[in-house]
Amino acid sequence: MQCGRFELDLGRPLVMGILNVTPDSFSDGTGELSIERAVQRARRMVEEGADMIDIGGESTRPGADPVSLQEELDRVLPVIEALHDAAVPLSIDTFKPAVMQGALQAGADMINDIRALREPGAIEAVADSRCGLCIMHMQGEPRTMQVAPHYDDVVHDVKNFLAERAQALVQAGINPQRIVLDPGFGFGKTAGQNYSMLRRLDSMQVGSYPWLLGFSRKSMLGHVVGREPRDRLAASLAAALYGLEKGGHILRVHDVAETVDAVKIWQTIKDESFV
Repeated sequence: MQCGRFELDLGRPLVMGILNVTPDSFSDGTGELSIERAVQRARRMVEEGADMIDIGGESTRPGADPVSLQEELDRVLPVIEALHDAAVPLSIDTFKPAVMQGALQAGADMINDIRALREPGAIEAVADSRCGLCIMHMQGEPRTMQVAPHYDDVVHDVKNFLAERAQALVQAGINPQRIVLDPGFGFGKTAGQNYSMLRRLDSMQVGSYPWLLGFSRKSMLGHVVGREPRDRLAASLAAALYGLEKGGHILRVHDVAETVDAVKIWQTIKDESFV
């Protein structure tokens, strides 16, 4: 996969560490905002084995309020600049074309867009770069997406949406090797719909595009285990490993060290040369 300064080998699962530069993340928001603390957290995740870092300056949790363009830029650009020497790809989690442009100029390697580059000017903002592009499915928008989501067939509908968006990018001249897909677990889906997608992830495959999967600490897990976000590590690992079994390539997680260990064991079990 082409990803800015990097070419990623997807022959093994990659772990993307989540770096929320926000005071109100659903799972690790502290009510405080510290650029210095965010940079320290990112460097610790790299030490723990993160292959990528995903930086977000606007919470996309259900019910989240929007953040102004300037505030988002002020949150994420200093972090991107400070981490440019981290030797791993830096992803920016945004749907705003102006933030995409600023992040790429600051040195970001990937755009992770919950709106699948549908905002006016989004494709134009990234077309001439070498950045990786993650396009995600979301029904509705963060403030209302969990209010009675409905699908005729969630697997069929999400697959068709992602296929259409990937084709739109290719038609705009974007190299397919820059594109990774995200089904959008927890973004406008009921718990049952999320598990239907995970169960049938292999049948949702769109061409040869890789999957980026985000289950970490999400409510679909809490719905089953009845635990608060910070106490969903075991559930997150179980979902992540099943996602790999069904064809996942990149895992977007909060708990990097634990996920790296779990993936190593999963790989060793599957490696018949390990005797």
